[in-house]
Amino acid sequence: MESEGKSSQMKYRNDRKGNNISILGYGCMRFTRKGSSIDLDKAEKEIMAAIDSGINYYDTAYVYPGSETALGEIIKRNNCRDKIFIATKLPHFMVKAKKDLEKYFNEQLKRLQTDYVDYYLIHMLTDVQTWNRLVGFGLMEWLKEKVDKGQIRNIGFSYHGNTETFLQLLEVYDWDFCQIQYNYLDEHSQAGKRGLQAASKKGIPVIIMEPLRGGRLVNLLPEKAKNIIKENSRKRTPAEWSFRWLWNQPEVTCVLSGMNSLEMLRENIEVAKNVDIDEFTKEDFELIEQVKKEINSNIKVGCTGCGYCMPCPKGVDIPGTFHSYNLMYSENKKSGRHNYLMCTAIRKNPSSASQCVECGKCEQHCPQHIEIRKELKKASKELETPVYKIAKTAIKLFKRL
Repeated sequence: MESEGKSSQMKYRNDRKGNNISILGYGCMRFTRKGSSIDLDKAEKEIMAAIDSGINYYDTAYVYPGSETALGEIIKRNNCRDKIFIATKLPHFMVKAKKDLEKYFNEQLKRLQTDYVDYYLIHMLTDVQTWNRLVGFGLMEWLKEKVDKGQIRNIGFSYHGNTETFLQLLEVYDWDFCQIQYNYLDEHSQAGKRGLQAASKKGIPVIIMEPLRGGRLVNLLPEKAKNIIKENSRKRTPAEWSFRWLWNQPEVTCVLSGMNSLEMLRENIEVAKNVDIDEFTKEDFELIEQVKKEINSNIKVGCTGCGYCMPCPKGVDIPGTFHSYNLMYSENKKSGRHNYLMCTAIRKNPSSASQCVECGKCEQHCPQHIEIRKELKKASKELETPVYKIAKTAIKLFKRL
């Protein structure tokens, strides 16, 4: 359900417990830095302007350098804890025993200068095996204890990975909310639209991260795509199209934006105040498809991310591999390789393309008739660089330790 606040025009959508969450959330990962530290005075101006405009959801994490501390200091200075929801994340990859759960959480409360967290996420939960490892440490009992004491109000997880694994993770716990990477270019990759709708069907609010792909859907658009947007009669910016595409969907609860200037903040707020669910026309969707076509004009593999090729007997993330491979050419090599590392190596069981044994099972089910085995070899050659292999080994050793 969507509603408008009484003191502002910001719009809100409800979580499972009836809380009104602003449809525009503040991502605190990208606070402006001054030297090695966050520019606290600048961040304070931006945060307070956001609060005054009706934004009430603020997302940070233990591993965002200085972010929790900065947010906590700003809240203390302005005595505004009761005006906002704080979302932060457990660095589960640093947890080796139950005592670590308490250690990191208490440190987060201290940084944030609060005695409770509104929305607490398992940060970058990768797969069911990782969840089971945490359960073995006593995570379930620990979470219940924190909820019973009122120290955690809502429990969720953030996710980077493929759709099938996301669907599995939805079933392992009675989640209060979740957070996924989702935008018009990732409509059928990552958790994707299937994941978004599956979560919504279970009554789980969905928080969106990377709505602009780290700014790529604004700053790195092909010239033809920029012209399609520029020549459209609605005269919307690339960012506005991206946000409106998301807010058009009733399953989207809140869209995070790393707003590190007052100008960016005001522009996004103005859009958020003037959107409606299901407002897109046929022509609007056609524009998005035209823009996607231009972005994808240089892709290597015509994979739609449907997932019919999965599961792979050897655990290869086939759609994720092709998505990363295509990113190398639709965006840049660094982006594609980073995405590949996130989706295949930072997991309990790696899902690299090089694990393919060419059984051919996947090709029997591909509606696009892609020569998957052949393309996986090409993708592996470009994605699994020496840097990737070193990182993968380091992650494996870290997990063992």
